[in-house]
Amino acid sequence: MITTPLTDALVRGAAELEATARGVLPHRLPAWVRTRFPDPQLMGAESRPSGVRIVMATTASTIELVVHATYVSYRGIARPRGNVDLVVDGEDYASRQLDGGDHVETDMRTGTVEVHEGGACTVRFTGLPENDKHVEIWLPHNETVHLAALRTDAPVRPVDSDRRIWLHHGSSISHGSNATTPTGIWPAVAARRGGVELHSLGFGGSALVDPFMARVLRDRPADLISVKLGINVVNFDLMRLRAFVPAVHGFLDTIRDGHPDTPLVLISPIFCGIYEDTPGPGGMDVEALAEGRVVFTATGPDGQVPQLTLRIIRDALKSVAESRDDDENLHHLDGTTLYGEQDAIAHPLPDALHPDTAAHEVMGRRFAEYAFGPGGPFSPPATPA
Repeated sequence: MITTPLTDALVRGAAELEATARGVLPHRLPAWVRTRFPDPQLMGAESRPSGVRIVMATTASTIELVVHATYVSYRGIARPRGNVDLVVDGEDYASRQLDGGDHVETDMRTGTVEVHEGGACTVRFTGLPENDKHVEIWLPHNETVHLAALRTDAPVRPVDSDRRIWLHHGSSISHGSNATTPTGIWPAVAARRGGVELHSLGFGGSALVDPFMARVLRDRPADLISVKLGINVVNFDLMRLRAFVPAVHGFLDTIRDGHPDTPLVLISPIFCGIYEDTPGPGGMDVEALAEGRVVFTATGPDGQVPQLTLRIIRDALKSVAESRDDDENLHHLDGTTLYGEQDAIAHPLPDALHPDTAAHEVMGRRFAEYAFGPGGPFSPPATPA
């Protein structure tokens, strides 16, 4: 077997690769963010490589990827492990669930955290066609992974891409929460349908209109940009309307400093019954926890300045987009067109907050139809006659 170093030439969708004792660790945020504001929630989310994949050309029939994973669970509650997906010439080939790794176990009742150390996992794919082919290995969206080794039975080489780069920022839903595989998260579904390169800045619990995130979006190469804001602002009870609207304007202004004419879609929250008319902060349903289930709740008004709900957020984002009518490349998308109240009947949110795999598929297909379809904001440029 041939061992090939994992470098920027092969790893796509990451901001940086950090060399560690366990291997290469993909980061989705640059070091200056991680150094200046090492918030534990954000640091955990950015190290989980949602949308990150190894891309190469090879005649290999066997591929092995050795990883050392770190995964988080809640005591007494079963959570599925992460998966590594293999895509060959654009078609789904196989998916392998991880084992081993370090297990970070949290007791939601007491707040105590225990770390159980484990070993590396070798993900093996065999029986691939022996012709020269385009291979993508999608890393798990829900576990941190150190990439220890890439081994193949034939040489591999980097692949140049002429696809447009789609840079997307959002919350845990964009990150992929409750989807079971990395190619099953809605941005990945949409990107593959649209024929573009996904660079995901979807971070669980961390789409908070942070100025530093706008700077990251400003500085990253992008042909297409989308920003999905609102749900985290509500479930953290982070702002009131007076602060939220100027913050969104400033966020968009910063992006435009680096991408003045790039198509940009501002997306409001999808339907989420617990927050439609009830403000945060969010909490856990203690009765559900006692039954071994994770169910989120909204705690309600605090009796002070009116708090934000999803309906208020949607109206505010629509007004922000309308007030920027001098920006012909800014588009507004109501998130309930991706997942609305009727969808909650057909595909209810399992934990009252995050879509399941089937709902991610629906959202990804609908976004692709909206954005990449004829006349859409991300539709391919016309071919010269």
